[in-house]
Amino acid sequence: MQIAVFITLGFGYNQVYAQDIPEPTEPSEMIEDQLENITSANEDEVTEDDSFAKEMVHFLKEPINLNDADAGILEQLHLLSPIQINNLISYRKLLGNFINIYEIQAIPGWDLDLIRRIRPYIIVSQKTKVFQSFNKRIKNGQNTLLIRGTQILEKSKGYLLNSSEVKNFYPGSPQKILVRYKYRFGNLFQYGFTAEKDAGEQFFKGAQKNGFDFYSAHLFTRNLGIIKSLAIGDFSVSLGQGLTQWQSLAFNKGADIINVKRQAEVLRPYNSAGEIAFNRGVGITLQKKYWETNAFFSYRKIDAGFNVDTLNNDDPVSSLRISGYHRTANEIVGKNAQGQLSFGGNISYTTEKIHFGVNAVHYNFEHNIKKEDYLYNKYALSGNRAGNYSIDYSYTYKNIHFFGEAAIDEDIDKAFINGLLINTDSRIALSFLYRNISRGYQSLYSNAFTENTYPTNESGLYSGITITPTDFLG
Repeated sequence: MQIAVFITLGFGYNQVYAQDIPEPTEPSEMIEDQLENITSANEDEVTEDDSFAKEMVHFLKEPINLNDADAGILEQLHLLSPIQINNLISYRKLLGNFINIYEIQAIPGWDLDLIRRIRPYIIVSQKTKVFQSFNKRIKNGQNTLLIRGTQILEKSKGYLLNSSEVKNFYPGSPQKILVRYKYRFGNLFQYGFTAEKDAGEQFFKGAQKNGFDFYSAHLFTRNLGIIKSLAIGDFSVSLGQGLTQWQSLAFNKGADIINVKRQAEVLRPYNSAGEIAFNRGVGITLQKKYWETNAFFSYRKIDAGFNVDTLNNDDPVSSLRISGYHRTANEIVGKNAQGQLSFGGNISYTTEKIHFGVNAVHYNFEHNIKKEDYLYNKYALSGNRAGNYSIDYSYTYKNIHFFGEAAIDEDIDKAFINGLLINTDSRIALSFLYRNISRGYQSLYSNAFTENTYPTNESGLYSGITITPTDFLG
């Protein structure tokens, strides 16, 4: 049994530029149903990344104006295929701005079921100014504060302190606590911080004298002239189709077959409770017409396991830990034990029909990585440096969208992903994806469309079809 307490405070001033639209009576249930639908094949995966739910709640409060929206912001909904996004932009370019929300029924490839699902997150209004003064950005936004506490009522053996039955007991309290503050002005400016403590971790004592086990802070702004995005603090980087680096939300097999393609902005602000998949430093996106350049620099301490019991500068790292837990003595010793410097970015050319990009990420580690000499570690990451480099591409022709990525790692091991999305009409959609990833290919913080958790040692063909035989919605 699990109990939870939620406290959410909202205060501030919102400037409204568009008409009001009715919100669903239970928006939280709608978002949960949507998230369950697109992740139905991944029920066993557990994540602390709640960015999707936060974004959808934001779009309920401040819907996307279809007369302003570009492909990047429409991709954030995870509801539209590249073909449907292209059809919307082509329709708007050909016939001008939308006059009424019901006009979206005329967009090719948009059926009534899609319109029903996307309707709460969109509006039609006059165009708003893309650039808002810095003074407006820092004064006219919305502040939110979330305080959340959860606890499992049944005590596990880990809380039997000093018990002879338990070697690695948990010295901390059984509560899991999250505090998150965020200021946000539309999609243009935001900053905030997150503090989190997992169950079993100490709080203002012992190994956690600074209070929470995990702290995160970010400042993020968009659309400052040629600067499309600027990130300071914690942020995520997503490149290509997930073979190089992908730190945004991504889905594998599910009911929505459009999710075979990875779609997200390269730079995004990070304020989730997950302690692994993010960068800490500075990132910037520059855009001029069809050209876009992204660059980032990050340094952070990450968790690691060592081959010996006593730590010193010469000890090789045996593993990079991704649980984020710091409860037992062994987990506490490994906290922030490895220094990780990473930098990289991409340059891309994108039009309505064509996209081509070149991506690169490089890592340097404070301690050498050397895994134990077992056969299953033959191709594992080793040494004090790593890197991934790729090209990604896409092409849209009428109702067909082709996309892919070709990547190599530091040792020239190869990985390929190629996919095809086809909308025969508004009622039938097909998807095909082929991947061929060599057994030696290694990457950090990647999340491609694969059967395995990490993209390595895998080849296969996936196909899916969605058929909507009637527009009757019940």
